Amino acid sequence: MAPSDARRALAALRARINGTGPAILEDGRPLAPTRLDDLQVLRTPRKPQLWPWHAGPVPAGLPVQQAWGWLFAKDGRVLVLIGQDTGSACLPGGTVEAADHGAPARTLRREAWEEARVRISDPLYLGYHPDDSGSRRCARARYAARITGWEPPSRDEATGQTYTRLLATPEQTAQLFDWGDEAASQLASVHSAREELGLTAPARQPITDLPPPQPNETALAR
Repeated sequence: MAPSDARRALAALRARINGTGPAILEDGRPLAPTRLDDLQVLRTPRKPQLWPWHAGPVPAGLPVQQAWGWLFAKDGRVLVLIGQDTGSACLPGGTVEAADHGAPARTLRREAWEEARVRISDPLYLGYHPDDSGSRRCARARYAARITGWEPPSRDEATGQTYTRLLATPEQTAQLFDWGDEAASQLASVHSAREELGLTAPARQPITDLPPPQPNETALAR
């Protein structure tokens, strides 16, 4: 696209995801920018992740290569990380390493702290995506957990960047990732986990930053 057309298209997409109504633009730029506009979210192409969703256990013999988490705040929204260098969105999580002793739930706990400086409750297993894109077929597991505490963000040694931490509804999160038709079945699993965690469904609202930790929350996290 021409730069002016791209600005208008991105402003419209961000307004749709944010759910705040029409965006009023001047030269393709919002007069009242949202947090997504401030961060220039989606300014780089998203990687297609149109893998099928399976809510059951990972089959025996299929290695779990990665673990990612739907991490809930007390208002029912989930944590989304934004890469400051790309504007891309991701769930907290990462690759299962030797230090995790083959336990993907332990991977999620470690990655949530290293990437986002958040602590979580015991993860609930949701399901997995089979991934055939690499040299060896593997599974990418998904979990859900409550955020129990957090501290100010810091640089992730694995990626070299400090992520911006946002709170979004599960539906807004799926729109950020552009998972297509596969999102609906995974969202059903996510909302079942939310109910099991004792959280109410979040109201549709603008995407916001994870607030600064309160002194009692920081002490609890430790």
